[in-house]
Amino acid sequence: MTDSESTPHRERDRQAIEHVTGQPLPTQWPTEALAPGSRVTVIRDPHWDGPWQQEFSATIDTLGAPEPVDHPQANSGELKCWVQFDAPQYDSSGDGPYRMAQIWARYLRPE
Repeated sequence: MTDSESTPHRERDRQAIEHVTGQPLPTQWPTEALAPGSRVTVIRDPHWDGPWQQEFSATIDTLGAPEPVDHPQANSGELKCWVQFDAPQYDSSGDGPYRMAQIWARYLRPE
């Protein structure tokens, strides 16, 4: 999210995510992660049709600190980051539009 978004809106997002996950979002920023506010391009995977319908610009968000990806296909030490989209986006399944998401680092290219 950008600084221009209201604090109540941001707090509702945080509460909703923490309710769904059943745990607080992390706050300690890993040194190896992209810095908050970094501009990125969210890219498509060259091996399959996703995870998003198109490439787009976005910003690394501070809603929660980057955290390790817990998935068998994750690269060793791969992080996932909260990313605020410049414009709402649809995922490769057609779901959305989303204004932000937690995205694996392999799909983020610093601008």
